[in-house]
Amino acid sequence: MKPRIIVCGLGRTGYKIFCLLKQQGAAVFGISDRPIPGEGSENIVVGDLRSPATLVAAGIKDAYTLVLASDNDAINLGVLTQARLLNPRIRIINRLFNQTLGERLDRVLPDHVSMSVSALAAPIFSFAALGNKAIGQLELYNCTWPIQEILIGENHPWQGLKLSDLWDDPSRMLIYYLPKDGEIDLISAVVGGKTLQTGDHLIIGTKPTIRVKRRSFWQKFVKAIANLRQYQRYVRPVTLVSLSLLAMIFVATLTYVCVNYNTSIVDALYFSVGMITGAGGEEDVVEKAPASIKIFTVIMMIVGAGVIGICYALLNDFILGSRLKQFWDAARVPTRNHYIICGLGGIGTQIARQLHAQGHEVVVIESDDNNRFLHTARSLGIPIILEDARMSATLKAANSDRAEALIVVTSNDMVNVEIALTAKAVSPKLSVVVRSQDPQFAQSVQEIFEFDSVLCPTELATPSFAAAALGGKILGNGMTDDLLWIALATLITPNHPFCGKAVKESAVKANFVPLYIERKNYTIHSWELLETRLAPEDVLYLTMPATALEQLWRTNDSEMMVG
Repeated sequence: MKPRIIVCGLGRTGYKIFCLLKQQGAAVFGISDRPIPGEGSENIVVGDLRSPATLVAAGIKDAYTLVLASDNDAINLGVLTQARLLNPRIRIINRLFNQTLGERLDRVLPDHVSMSVSALAAPIFSFAALGNKAIGQLELYNCTWPIQEILIGENHPWQGLKLSDLWDDPSRMLIYYLPKDGEIDLISAVVGGKTLQTGDHLIIGTKPTIRVKRRSFWQKFVKAIANLRQYQRYVRPVTLVSLSLLAMIFVATLTYVCVNYNTSIVDALYFSVGMITGAGGEEDVVEKAPASIKIFTVIMMIVGAGVIGICYALLNDFILGSRLKQFWDAARVPTRNHYIICGLGGIGTQIARQLHAQGHEVVVIESDDNNRFLHTARSLGIPIILEDARMSATLKAANSDRAEALIVVTSNDMVNVEIALTAKAVSPKLSVVVRSQDPQFAQSVQEIFEFDSVLCPTELATPSFAAAALGGKILGNGMTDDLLWIALATLITPNHPFCGKAVKESAVKANFVPLYIERKNYTIHSWELLETRLAPEDVLYLTMPATALEQLWRTNDSEMMVG
């Protein structure tokens, strides 16, 4: 019997998870706070999400997994507490915007997996900006691999190549093979020496390249100095007021020296500075001076007080406020081959973090100077331009004409489109990746405006939630047509259906693709992997269709799946 899965909160994301699980043949039930048009009552319970009666009606006491898919962290946390009271052993997949809270819950609660739409979608945006048309992601060897679907055309370099030649490449993981004619699983095709023909489809994971080249502090400093001319507007008010103050001191000093030749330049300067700043000193300079000089002194004192006040205010705002940070950020904007991120929300922060970790130069444009992620970006050394990205001057300040790509990920679809169109007007050849909340709107926008990629975070994250709901330590997932592929790690126990069998034999029979085996302190991969017999305590990393996961559902799932 298939384990019962409950999806609680059938909003846009929750309903997509529900439909995808149902499409994959899972025993899934939904809980919604309002009726769903077109859905009957046999698989959906309508009621208060946090009500024990609603949870019991959905079968919470016998359920294996509960997916909390509401877009409200407080509601998800409330449902979690009620669910654990009714079924202490239930697995919980929790959608949380607050990733720090999610990490703490994962450490405190057993069988709890927190997931974030932003964290799941961000790598796909990054891959798109880097030029990879990724359909999913895979966590292997402590890094994220993009999953791509390749169609073998007549001029494709792999046309006529044996699949076995690709199998032995450590920088590439073969995941799925769909021949144009006939049906054959990937492992049988590899072992049988089948060649790739025109029209064949191949899904692969590609090891990401890490750029290790980093500029030294001296190089960064020289670049900052070179960029100062472009950002004079940040210091122009301070400079003008400071020059005005110095000019007043110079004029006053020169006047006092010219009126009384017995007054030294030092005494005149000392009095001028004290008189203008209000500190006083050396009043003998004007005590016996003509009335006109005393009137001049009065005027200078009044004007000086105003100039000093303005100067103090500007300096205070520049140094103690945010202007100095803005100035320094602007001065450090990369000049070429960098990536521009517009919108420093959850997704924008994750994208910036990933690109920075891979050694790429990044600049962020954010309009909200109170954004809570500003400190996070600055702690990574990423320059931030606090301006409106819809203005062409802002994009020019970010050197968009020499950037590698522009990633527009604000929370407003209309703003995203406007920024992208402005960027295309400023830099027609610039690669543009745009975020959209509505998948239909995303498709139409991409077709009409010919942006490089228009991606919907919900669409990208839904398969990951469905994969996690199906069980195990999920390493990644991808979609091809209507088929959900899941990458996972499974612990081989004495009762495991694959224990004692050769990997090649099990893979062909169960329709999975082995990636590698962890055995004690080493890994087994490539051709050796296929001939290896699985032993207890081995950890097998594999990909398989979600519809085939039932083979791993046995009486003791916790023994078989790595937590």
